[in-house]
Amino acid sequence: MEYIISLAKDIVKKRRLIGDLAKADFRKRFVGSYFGVVWMFVQPVVTVAIYYFVFGIGFRNANPVEGVPYVLWLVPGIVPWFYFSEALNAGTNCLQEYSYLVKKVVFRVEILPIIKMLSCLIVHGIFVLIMAGLYLCFGWQPKISWLQVAYYTFAVTVFAMALVYFTSAIQVFFKDMAQIVSICLQFGMWLTPIMWQEEQFADRSIYPVLCRAVKLNPMYYIVAGYRDSMLMGNGFWERPGLTVYFWAVTVCMFLVGLKVFKRLRPHFSDVL
Repeated sequence: MEYIISLAKDIVKKRRLIGDLAKADFRKRFVGSYFGVVWMFVQPVVTVAIYYFVFGIGFRNANPVEGVPYVLWLVPGIVPWFYFSEALNAGTNCLQEYSYLVKKVVFRVEILPIIKMLSCLIVHGIFVLIMAGLYLCFGWQPKISWLQVAYYTFAVTVFAMALVYFTSAIQVFFKDMAQIVSICLQFGMWLTPIMWQEEQFADRSIYPVLCRAVKLNPMYYIVAGYRDSMLMGNGFWERPGLTVYFWAVTVCMFLVGLKVFKRLRPHFSDVL
């Protein structure tokens, strides 16, 4: 607990440095690129377009919510996944990318994953605005529940940080960790009900087991929360069981991730 309090105080104390490094990291992605920041949106937009044409147009009967265009159902599920996926991939490699800072004795290495997370958060914020704009283009009126996206963004950020502290520390010594994370994210995208909904299997005997199994995935809470906020207008307090479960799992994973990071930290500079 003393370690966590010390880290929190250091983050507050160095918040300006962290913000500057996060903005520099964001700009660094597009150095030397002719189209610059445009590339940040190309892959996600193309991905959404492909899924829309395959599931929304190719399988017209597969609309999960009656009266809601498939693209409006898809986007609130896929936008947080893009953020989570990018944050986990980038965060896993952050110690190697900033190895010159890791070797500085006076630098608090624990803030490097936070810098990567904030850099990814800038991109996510832009996508949230685009998502809101898409709803307005379809004639939807803004809801007060849209503001709840900020809570779910905070939730997925903490969850991603819990994983990044673990994966980034292991990546220093086990170079295959980044590949394992990438593969797990590919499976995770399909195991999380982003393109599909568990109610689609309501007429099958596997439905009760599937419902329980899919809710064990913490990202289910995030995806469902974004849709609750943007589509249904429901509050997070209307899912009390899932809320308690998500935060219990996230806090436990955060403590484990920090413990592993702290244990391995003295050896980072030797390996890098």
